[in-house]
Amino acid sequence: MSQSYDANRWKRFDDWDARALRLDKFAVEDPENGFSAFRGAADPKPGLGIKGGKVTSMDGVAARDFDLIDAFIATYHIDPDIAEEAMAIPSEQLARMLVDMNVPRTELTRLARGLTPAKLAETVAQLNAMELSFAYSKMRARQSPGNQAHVTNAKDDPLQLAADAAIAVALGFDEIETTMRVARNSWSNALACCVGSAVGRAGTLFQCSSEEAEELEIGMAGFTSYAETVSVYGTESAFIDGDDTPWSKAWLAAAYASRGIKMRCTSGAAAELLMGFHEAKSLLYLEARCLCLQRGMGSQGTQNGGIDGAPLASSMPGGVRELLAENLVAVWLDLECASGNDARHSESDMRVAAKVLPYLIGGSDLICSGFGSILKYDNSFNPSSFNGEELEEFLVLQRDFEADGGLTAVEDARALDLRRRAIDALSHVLKDLGLAEATEVMKRSVAVASGSNDTQSFTPRDVALISDKIHSQGITVLDVIRSLHRGGFRDEAENLLFLVKLRVSGDYLQTSAVVRDGRVISAINDPNEYTGPGTGHRLSEERRAELAAIREVLDREEVLRAEATSEMGEAKAIRYQTMGPATPGTDPQEIVVGVSPGFGSKIFRTLAGHPLSAVLRALKAGIERGGGTMRIVRFWHTADTSFLGLSAARLSGSGLGIGIQSKGTAVIHQKDRLPHNNLELFSNAPITTLDHYEAMGFNATSYAQGVLPEPVVVPTRGEALGARFHPRVALTYAIETSMTEDGAAPENLQITFLET
Repeated sequence: MSQSYDANRWKRFDDWDARALRLDKFAVEDPENGFSAFRGAADPKPGLGIKGGKVTSMDGVAARDFDLIDAFIATYHIDPDIAEEAMAIPSEQLARMLVDMNVPRTELTRLARGLTPAKLAETVAQLNAMELSFAYSKMRARQSPGNQAHVTNAKDDPLQLAADAAIAVALGFDEIETTMRVARNSWSNALACCVGSAVGRAGTLFQCSSEEAEELEIGMAGFTSYAETVSVYGTESAFIDGDDTPWSKAWLAAAYASRGIKMRCTSGAAAELLMGFHEAKSLLYLEARCLCLQRGMGSQGTQNGGIDGAPLASSMPGGVRELLAENLVAVWLDLECASGNDARHSESDMRVAAKVLPYLIGGSDLICSGFGSILKYDNSFNPSSFNGEELEEFLVLQRDFEADGGLTAVEDARALDLRRRAIDALSHVLKDLGLAEATEVMKRSVAVASGSNDTQSFTPRDVALISDKIHSQGITVLDVIRSLHRGGFRDEAENLLFLVKLRVSGDYLQTSAVVRDGRVISAINDPNEYTGPGTGHRLSEERRAELAAIREVLDREEVLRAEATSEMGEAKAIRYQTMGPATPGTDPQEIVVGVSPGFGSKIFRTLAGHPLSAVLRALKAGIERGGGTMRIVRFWHTADTSFLGLSAARLSGSGLGIGIQSKGTAVIHQKDRLPHNNLELFSNAPITTLDHYEAMGFNATSYAQGVLPEPVVVPTRGEALGARFHPRVALTYAIETSMTEDGAAPENLQITFLET
């Protein structure tokens, strides 16, 4: 770019262009063409006419003009006994009731049965993002939050699916979901994840997202325990485009339930816009229609909040707020909500984290309707909001906010054990049922692989052959259970049998049901009863401890242990010898270097990793280059950098001193200055080099000679040094301050460098 004054662009725009955010594309609000989150050009006004217990008009449309969706909603969603009362309440008042902790959730879900789609949309549209978040937290069905994982890979490799499913179970996901890169591999994927999800504990629900008829067939064979791919749309044309109707979807939902399979529908903002059938109506209004349909169908829950349409919805002004609003409509209608956070809506990590935060801190039946427990490139649903790469960030967010996102860290050795167990179990089943034989090379590569790029396992073609055999031979989950039992995998066999029994009893068909510790919890026996502070979901001490237990957490002992590893090396590099009390010097060339109590005795490296012997050697070189001499004094009354420097200056014959803590923070000081009015401060110890320490020594001599040197500038690249180092800083400083003693006299130190 030109450096002239006539340049036509501020360079900051180049910086902004390089940000991941600039990969996102944004759309102008255009209601006529469907690009409107809340105010579509053709959005109707709320209204409802009822005569003789039947709806005669709804949202400005007479019954004779109803389309398929209107007719279904009017017949199966609207409760005539409640509608007149509910519709008479002004939308502003309903909105206030949603955020009023004194209005019970049960009263609001009762009223929702009498509200039309336009009334629901008009009400929630009046809430700002904070109010939507609060209302969602209050209105969600089950009190205990949960989460759902994607388990897929780019090769459809069954060994990796089984291993990754076992990890997802260990992480605490209540549900895991797979899909395929190659459609005919569905049976193999289902079997692999089914086995993997039974490793470690029982009760994790599993689904295989496939073509609707085949998915039902896989469910009937017993491999899956829930389904959520019954897609619903907000315009008649979108339904017809898929050869479906609300009635056909209702039939499919009933078919799942009849086989004891938990079922929820899928809908979400912008689906109709992506399909070209938006009717100039807003995202929110169309989604409100979808949700009323789902309630009318008898579905216990929904997966909504954009889902595949989330990136498009998020391109519009207010789009992310709309996603929150449609989730709120879902829970207001008393549906279990797997709240989006599925398809990654942005390349910006900041936008992604901001989007998930309301659900994390407020809770949701399933915070993500598809957390990519695998790496992004292995996610056959496309990258999720969070993926395997970001999993530890999610764990830390839980810890930061003490919010239960449903996940728990897994220790390294246990993770490997679980992966091996899952691989061995599946390998046995594949061989025992005559489906395939996994080699030791395959198993070893998968056990340690982070993703499919690291594996030497089954190819997609191999998987197709396995899948065809499973289907053609009519293998069911009972065959798998028997095989596991024969192979000595009794725990896994019993875990799978447990789920099959649950399907028979149907207990987990209740709204918002998940299985924890062998017990179904749902909106029936674990209802969300938030009514203000101290109510609703609260972390137990046990759960709080689990959330806090992430990797690489520092404490005092860990700092000392790490320092001890450097002690022997320093003992070979330098010798410290106490030479008695330090008194004021008279040499005008003298620069006193005041060190902290633990310098070289408890702490042996700076935050940058420099051995303290090397730091002293650099200071000495700089002082001598400037014509000065170095005297080292250990102070016991303070560990503070400023007071170390000032105290050193007051003992120095030149009146100039350097104060340095063992972690490397240093200061050049002069005896007549105020404590915190130093000459030069080197506060960024993690990026302070030995050259900087050498220059520090030289500058101290320059000041002593009355010369104003060029101050040493330690350049930073904007690193979050506080985040990287402050826990260690605080612990190290605490070690040093514990060694201080009020009024203790300083001591001269004689040092001898033992290595050249």
